Amino acid sequence: MNPLINKKTILIGVAAIVAFIFFIMVNPFSWNDAGNRTVVERTTGEQIVQFAPGIFYAGFFSKQKEWPNQISVTYQEEKLENEIEDNGIEVGKISIRFSDATTADVKGITQFILPSDEKEMILIHNTHRTPQSLVTKRLAPYTKECLQSSAQLMSSEKHYGGGRAQMAQDFLDQLKEGVYLLKTEEHVLYDSLEHEKKRVYQTEVQYDKKTGTPKRKLSSIKEYGITVADAAITDVDYEDKVDQKLVKIIDAVTKSSISKQELMTAQQQTLTAKAKGEQALVEIEYQQKQDQTKQVVEAETKVKVAEQDKLQQKIAYEGSILEAKKIKELADAQAYARSRIMQADGALEMKLKAQVEVQKVWAEAFSKYTGAVVPQIQTGGGTTQNGALNFMDIMTAKTAKDFALDLKNKN
Repeated sequence: MNPLINKKTILIGVAAIVAFIFFIMVNPFSWNDAGNRTVVERTTGEQIVQFAPGIFYAGFFSKQKEWPNQISVTYQEEKLENEIEDNGIEVGKISIRFSDATTADVKGITQFILPSDEKEMILIHNTHRTPQSLVTKRLAPYTKECLQSSAQLMSSEKHYGGGRAQMAQDFLDQLKEGVYLLKTEEHVLYDSLEHEKKRVYQTEVQYDKKTGTPKRKLSSIKEYGITVADAAITDVDYEDKVDQKLVKIIDAVTKSSISKQELMTAQQQTLTAKAKGEQALVEIEYQQKQDQTKQVVEAETKVKVAEQDKLQQKIAYEGSILEAKKIKELADAQAYARSRIMQADGALEMKLKAQVEVQKVWAEAFSKYTGAVVPQIQTGGGTTQNGALNFMDIMTAKTAKDFALDLKNKN
């Protein structure tokens, strides 16, 4: 192998490496990842911000610093972890103090959005230089201040009893607009658990008398154009003293609820018994009214029936009077007719009927006579008489006399 060729090849390779390194050092182009923005410092002192993702011209010998578009401040763990992971930095749990002087450790997460304005972004870069510095020196302290201010607006008991949502709302409002200016007033309250009076300091928000809006401290993030995307309080761990007090409160509330429930049950039973008694009385009253109504209806029915019977009897009586009058008139008419007939013919028809009947009687009697009609022995020389004939002659003569007709006209 030719030593001159070998040396030449080595020199070319070294030159290429040096050239490559030099190119990298002076490369005027750079790359911006999606979800980030890059702050560029050029050799001329000019500063620019590349917001769009992709390759861009940065300039020779320029310096670049990537910043996330959003930074999450998490406070979940015990200790600070000053490293960016998924655009978030762990700052450790935040301790707060409620208005009743009790404390608690808070866990949560707050998301901040860095400004889209180039001047504001350059100001942040020049002030803090790194995202870690921005979080630890500005975002985390601001988050803690807003949390502590929100906690001062209520007691731990109020927070546990339903004030969680209110605290979260106050926290988010202060993050976005600025920390409230507060005032503290002293109150004396009676503690029903410990049976003694206690001095309580009530913290309230100061309001502008003209606008009616809360007075606020100047926001330490608004001046940099940083906005709040979202904030969530995931857990509040009270100190032991609060937990013990809450246990007593829960026991008291439970006993009170049981007592109220028993009272409500007793009251309900009383109302039920009263309702049943009233129902029974109503049923009895209704039954009595039914009986009374039935009796009244029966009495009215009897009266109406009696009235109807009386009316029918009256009608029958009047009818009988009319019938009797009719019969009397008919009888009078018949008597008058018979008297007129008898006056006209001397009662011939009646006499004839009577004569027929008489004749029937003696004739029937005579027919049944079994003795001798003619005498068996006759004496003397007188005219011989037949007794039966003589009897018949006598009866005939008597009848003729009794029923002598007067044929004269009586008119």
